[in-house]
Amino acid sequence: MRVAIRVDASQRIGTGHLRRCLALARALADCGAEVRFVTRALGLDSVGMIGAAGFARTALLGPPGPVFAPDPAIPHAAWGEVPQQRDVEETVAALADFTPALTVVDSYALDARWHEAVAAQLGCRIAAIDDLADRALACEVLVDHTFAAGHRAKYAAVLPASARLLGGPRFALLGPAYAAAPRYEFGPEVRSIGVFMGGTDPDGFSARVLDALDLAGFAGEVEVVATSANPGLAGLRERVAARPRTTLAVDLPDLAAFFARHDLQIGAGGGASWERCCIGVPTLLVVIAPNQLAVAPLLAEAGIAEFAPDPAPAALAEKLAGLIADSPRRAALAEASRRLVDGRGAERVALALLAPTLAVREARAEDACLLFGWRNAPANRRRMREQGAIAWPDHVAWLDRVLADAARRLYVGEIGGRPVGAIRFDDLDKDGSEVSLHLDPAFAGLGLGPHLLAAGETAADPDCVTAEVLADNAPSQALFERAGYRRLGPTRFEKRRRPAAGRATA
Repeated sequence: MRVAIRVDASQRIGTGHLRRCLALARALADCGAEVRFVTRALGLDSVGMIGAAGFARTALLGPPGPVFAPDPAIPHAAWGEVPQQRDVEETVAALADFTPALTVVDSYALDARWHEAVAAQLGCRIAAIDDLADRALACEVLVDHTFAAGHRAKYAAVLPASARLLGGPRFALLGPAYAAAPRYEFGPEVRSIGVFMGGTDPDGFSARVLDALDLAGFAGEVEVVATSANPGLAGLRERVAARPRTTLAVDLPDLAAFFARHDLQIGAGGGASWERCCIGVPTLLVVIAPNQLAVAPLLAEAGIAEFAPDPAPAALAEKLAGLIADSPRRAALAEASRRLVDGRGAERVALALLAPTLAVREARAEDACLLFGWRNAPANRRRMREQGAIAWPDHVAWLDRVLADAARRLYVGEIGGRPVGAIRFDDLDKDGSEVSLHLDPAFAGLGLGPHLLAAGETAADPDCVTAEVLADNAPSQALFERAGYRRLGPTRFEKRRRPAAGRATA
């Protein structure tokens, strides 16, 4: 599948939107998608950052004109620096030879009118990445990886009810290094502190944090991370050089190791919050942009991070002193944050977006370990007629029998070669089969079930299919009903794909 990604970076926007799109792009490419970026020249070398991440074919839109009147219907229209209609026209022109099946857009400056126009002119699906819910949206899939009490309620007034909403840190768009990156190992003392205040930090919050550390009397090692997009980088270098036991790292390829090597992190409340959570390091969040106020207090309330509502050095110093002295509090923050994010969010989003490409292949003996894990996963066993865990020797013997039986057909569903679930058809009579299926529980809730069922039906090609679903398994019942199965009883469903032999047809 060809996927276009429309995203910008600038001093005002920062680099966070681009970083999360790069994480998604890598996951999409790993699942077999062909990805092309579209970005505008807004003062930062977004094309260079995209190329450094391994995506060479990027369409660069022209720079803004001298006069621009922001659309009052879009609170952040000024961030785009060009009229929305111009962006539509230039994006469509840039992608005319690429013909994407899907376009992902990550911009606070574009709304439903952009989504609808690009979808119509390119004939593609639209997915949006957002966290503000402050304008009308018209997308098939919405990704909001921030922490919220209820994402569906958050977007009720601006998002079509038919859209699939991938909400919460389970879908955090982190780079591929995070899933397997070493986690922070808790220490009772704060031996060192890491500071990362975002990719651009235009208001110089990194220096304010250093002032706060001085006021708090912290004498341990401090590592500050910045990027070459930081307009105050020269001054920050001087400030760091003048402070004992303080170092500066610039343009690190990823921050996983940085987050893991310090006992406390101080950072902006943007996308890097989920990276810190994944590594499981205690964090003091400092809000440097208004949109971060929607998330940071909730994380603090849930005991996932500490929150400094006042970024003034004196107020920060007070927060820091208390957190440095409170070892049990830091241990609790580390544990809670680690449970929130597992580092596989970009993979989940990519699989959800590429669900229409799901294909099945015949299962093989070497799939035994994969199938064993899915079969014994508690989330799957709760939906089975036989809910007890199966022993490995029994599983291997069962698989051998299934593979040798011509009346049973077992398939593995894959997206871009990545296994996501299994489906089996057992013949009941000359024209009927019973179907059963389950997904990798790590990929539940992505909308893969209908595609697995459809691909399995096509491969097995039975005349009639029946399914037995537990009475309390509402999601599976809904799956079969949406797939055209009719209910025969409280737990029994049937789909006749071809008329039975001898049955009259209209």
